[in-house]
Amino acid sequence: MRRVTAVGPASLVGWADAPTDPARPAVVTAPRQRSTRQRRALLAVLEQSDGFRSAQDLHGALRGQGDAVGLATVYRALQAMVDAGELDQVKTDAGEAVYRLCSAHHHHHHLVCRQCGRTVEVEGPAVERWATQVSSEHGFTDVRHTLELFGTCADCAPAQP
Repeated sequence: MRRVTAVGPASLVGWADAPTDPARPAVVTAPRQRSTRQRRALLAVLEQSDGFRSAQDLHGALRGQGDAVGLATVYRALQAMVDAGELDQVKTDAGEAVYRLCSAHHHHHHLVCRQCGRTVEVEGPAVERWATQVSSEHGFTDVRHTLELFGTCADCAPAQP
């Protein structure tokens, strides 16, 4: 079995959903995912993708290459892969969930360009300390958090005179 960073309930966001409490273990064993034709096809599309993609976009790509996969199946497969720590999931400014293969197998945050979707995985030790401090001050335990930063990357920003 492989070991992955802990993730919370399905309503929370994948890898960025690591526990804030440093005393709590951040590694659990994920159940092995069943390898289905649809899941293999979805993984192949994700492996060819550079950035985050929506479930609808991935579904369209699958249908475009001749894979008869339902949209509900795509959503279920994506959520299972998020839960298993295989995918990053972020919410766009519009609230849409988008996905990509996870390249960092530890707690991290994302800096996402609103224009082109370029994404940088970033560490946030100051955020981690702040979350632990605020949780403790208010008597909370087993606290989890997500943090996505959205902006405009240097390539998309207007040229400065």
